[in-house]
Amino acid sequence: MRVDAEDPRSGRPYFFLSYAHTPPNASEVAGPNPWVKKLYDDLCKHILEMTSLQVGEKAGFLDQEIALGTRWTDKLSENLARCQVFVPLYSPRYFISEQCGREWWAFSQREIYRRALRGKSHESAIVPALWVPVELAQLPQVAKDLQFHHTEFGDDYAAEGFYGLTKLSYLNEQYERAVYRLAQRIVRASRAIDLEEGQIFRQYESLPSAFGDAAHPPEFDVTVIAPSRSDLPPGRVPDSYGDTPAEWNPYHPVSTRPIAEHAADLVRAMNFQVTVSDFENDADRLLSAGPPTAPVLLLLDRWALHSPRVTQLLAQLGEQQRPWISVMIPQYKDDAIPPDRERQLQELTDRSLAARQTVGSGHRSHSGGIRTLEAFQAELHKAVRQAVTYYEAHAKTYPPPGAPTDPPWLPRLGNPV
Repeated sequence: MRVDAEDPRSGRPYFFLSYAHTPPNASEVAGPNPWVKKLYDDLCKHILEMTSLQVGEKAGFLDQEIALGTRWTDKLSENLARCQVFVPLYSPRYFISEQCGREWWAFSQREIYRRALRGKSHESAIVPALWVPVELAQLPQVAKDLQFHHTEFGDDYAAEGFYGLTKLSYLNEQYERAVYRLAQRIVRASRAIDLEEGQIFRQYESLPSAFGDAAHPPEFDVTVIAPSRSDLPPGRVPDSYGDTPAEWNPYHPVSTRPIAEHAADLVRAMNFQVTVSDFENDADRLLSAGPPTAPVLLLLDRWALHSPRVTQLLAQLGEQQRPWISVMIPQYKDDAIPPDRERQLQELTDRSLAARQTVGSGHRSHSGGIRTLEAFQAELHKAVRQAVTYYEAHAKTYPPPGAPTDPPWLPRLGNPV
């Protein structure tokens, strides 16, 4: 298996090996598990033979500098943005690691962006490997969605993982086979996906985890206000619209997918279960009285504001002050709109969302819209975070089973104050 010498991806690591750091003993020097390092080195040797890499070029990246609990580094972030394939090394410890979850999330943004540009691929640039077998119930949704069959690397590998194969000497042959097949899969995924370089995330603490947060709500609503192709206002071309509001694709022709599908993928990458809906059809539920049932992301096409029904619903949204509903306004920068019509749209947007100008009223985009797909992804993370924060502040809470029902500031009968 070889690639052309003129490969434009030359100089980029083929893979990023993501693993959970094991706490060192008092006598050990902090760093990667030596058996993880052996796996990494063996993968690099195979990939060197399978590709046109020259001796001395990097086949992969392994974080060998960050000890458990230390900060995200520029080197780590840069390699996540440049590597061609992401290899998460599964173990029970991996899926409770905040850093591993953030590494997975950062890489997944590149795959989701590519999917918007080129459509869904049959192969993923995330190629998991087993360090220690993990029960299906322990996997977060992003891992379950991969549907990766580990038995392709051998039955012993699927039963023991790389850790078992390295520690049990009689399984050495099975170890060699599994490493070789994993290297083949990495090279094949690199060719099939041809993933472009992505954004370098510097602020580690602000990144979400792909494995979610045990405290956050598992459900999330993505809903759309947009015309369908059959009810466009005068002067609006139909290229970005479909038979239903959910088919609206404001970044056409750059994006090949409806914006609701793209947004749903980005929200799922934070380990939420996502429901996509048409806001007009689902307004009774989303605007019902009482505490919220889920945080919401509302995607608004400004051209829909010519509809009296839409302006009425947005007025209702403003009157009820529902800050757990974040409002985003996609508007492609190359969408040719006459200046006078652009001013009308911005004024109409400001009037319709006037209640969103005050502090604590919830997230809303600038009236001129979010002009690029990249900017949309960046703003979505903020909009989701704010929707979740407001949801948690307003949602009805229930004490865990067996917990005291008295308010925490009141002493329970029979206990001393």
